[in-house]
Amino acid sequence: MTLLDFARGPAMQIAIIIFILGIFWRLVGVWALRHKKDLSEPRQKGAWIGGIKGLFVHAWPYKPFVPKVGTQYIVGYIIHLGLFIVLIFGTPHMLFFADIVGFTWWTLPGGVITATAVITTLALFIALAKRLTNPVQRLISNFDDYAAWALTTAPFVTGLMTKWNMWPHYETGLAIHLLSVWLLLIYFPFGKLMHSFWFVVSRYTTGSRFARRGGMA
Repeated sequence: MTLLDFARGPAMQIAIIIFILGIFWRLVGVWALRHKKDLSEPRQKGAWIGGIKGLFVHAWPYKPFVPKVGTQYIVGYIIHLGLFIVLIFGTPHMLFFADIVGFTWWTLPGGVITATAVITTLALFIALAKRLTNPVQRLISNFDDYAAWALTTAPFVTGLMTKWNMWPHYETGLAIHLLSVWLLLIYFPFGKLMHSFWFVVSRYTTGSRFARRGGMA
């Protein structure tokens, strides 16, 4: 069995199983938490509206904070949007998913995907530089933050190296790229990358609770 065979076979299967079981375990863990019933009288009706508002109101910082954290928000959006575009609209990735779901969809030209991957990679390194140079961010950062960064960046770097034929052997480079993706999947449920699942619930809950108490989301 070659390294590429391992990456396309057992490694992929193990990673997907751990990813699914890990997500399920985290979701069940949160669902099983005991929630204290709010016995206070609501100060306004329609708390769910505050929950919906909470999903969007923090999409951009309040005006007084823009000079300090505006760039951080922009970099974050570039990373998330870039990851989505490359993963969903890159032809090789689409073909991979098509084998699973049984249908294909429209993709972007290879040059656009490559440019998006480059921009996203640069944004990831800017985010790391910001974390290392900002005293507050550096103080509150731990292993999870740096591991999440490394495991998110690795598929972009290895993917670009494979695209540009920078490996001594293409098959080895492709295998390393795939293995970097599987490592990301394995780590995903157990670290801060789970915010991809939590942020909607968290923002909605915060917004609805604030609205119930007559506050702003």
